[in-house]
Amino acid sequence: MTPETPGAPGPADRPRPVDALTDVLGLRVGHATRTGGGRLTGTTVVLAPEGGAVAAVDVRGGGPGTKETDALDPRNLVQKVEAVVLTGGSAYGLDSASGVMAWLEERRRGVRVGPDPAHVVPVVPAACVFDLGRGGDFRARPDAATGRAAVEAAAASGLGAPVAEGCVGAGTGATVGLLKGGVGTASTVLGSGITVAALVVANAAGSVMDPETGVLYGELFQGRAQYPAAEVHAAARRRIAEAAAKSPPPPLNTTLAVVATDAELTRAQAQKLAGTAHDGIARAVRPVHLLNDGDTVFTLATGARPLAPESGPLALNELLAASADLVTRAIVRAVRAAEPVDGPGGTWPSYGELYGGRSHGGAREGA
Repeated sequence: MTPETPGAPGPADRPRPVDALTDVLGLRVGHATRTGGGRLTGTTVVLAPEGGAVAAVDVRGGGPGTKETDALDPRNLVQKVEAVVLTGGSAYGLDSASGVMAWLEERRRGVRVGPDPAHVVPVVPAACVFDLGRGGDFRARPDAATGRAAVEAAAASGLGAPVAEGCVGAGTGATVGLLKGGVGTASTVLGSGITVAALVVANAAGSVMDPETGVLYGELFQGRAQYPAAEVHAAARRRIAEAAAKSPPPPLNTTLAVVATDAELTRAQAQKLAGTAHDGIARAVRPVHLLNDGDTVFTLATGARPLAPESGPLALNELLAASADLVTRAIVRAVRAAEPVDGPGGTWPSYGELYGGRSHGGAREGA
C-alpha cells in the first residue's frame, strides 16, 4: 500500500474520478466567463489545498505574458503556492491575479512574512492568452474582480468536482488557428497509484488539424483519428476560408497548461515535469512555440503520495510520459468542446460545427 499524507482522505472518501484536473485530490478549478457587450474573455483559477502545493513553470513561447514566474525557480525562496491564474486579456488580464491575491490574504493564505498570522504575501503565478478585441471591444478584458470571481467559484466547488470545458474562463475568447479554442482537461491514475492530470487553454497560432484530411493532430497521436468524408472536409475548408476572410488570424496567441499530480516532488522535479509536458502541445499543435506564442506550462504537486523509493530518480519517468500525453488529450477535448462564435469581433467556426463527432460539453458560466 502506498503511504499517504496524514489526515488525507482514504480510498473510501475519495470522489469518483471525473477525468479532470480535480482528480488530483485537493485541487479546485473555478471559471469567470465574460461575454456580451463587447466582451469575449475570462479567467480560470486553479486553487491548491490550504497550505499550498509545490509549483514550477516552463515557458517555451517567444512572447509570454506572465506574473510571479521567477518565484517558481527552484533556486529561489518560495516553496509552495496557493493558486495559479490563467487569464484572457493579454498582459492587461494579469490584473486578475490581484483579485486572487486579495481573496487569499483575507484567509491568511500565503508566504508568512511577519509575527502576525495575517502578515502573509500570497504568491500567485499567472499567465495570459491573447484574446483582445475578439468580443468587439479591445478594452474589454479581465480585471481583479474577474480573478476574485474565478477563485470564489473554485472555492465553492466540491472536492473532485467536474470542470467545465470549452468556451469558459480563460478559454472564452480562445482560438486555435482559424477555429474556436477553449479549455480542456484530462487525468489518469498510473500503475503506482499516483494521479496525474492536466488542464489547458488552447489558444494557438498554429493549427490543431491536418489541412489535407481534417483530422486532429492530437487524435492522430492518440491513435483515435476519425477521417471525415471527403465532401464533409471540402465543405469545412470552404467554411473556414469564409470565416478567415472576415477574421484574419491575430498575430499573437498562447497555449497555457497546468499539469498536476498528487506525487511528492521536489521543486526541481516539478520543473522537469512542466518542461516535458510541453511535448504534449507539440503533438497537438503545428507549428508551436513560435515567437508570437506565449506557451507556458505550470506544475502543481500536492505531495500526498511519495515516488517509489526502490526506483530511485527514474521513478519520475512515468509522470513525465503521462504529463505530455494528458496535455495532448486535454487540447483535443478543448477543441471538441468549443462552440462557434460569430460576433462583432470576428467569426470562428468550431471543429464540432464543421466535422461533428465527440463532444465533452462546454457549458458557459458567469455573466
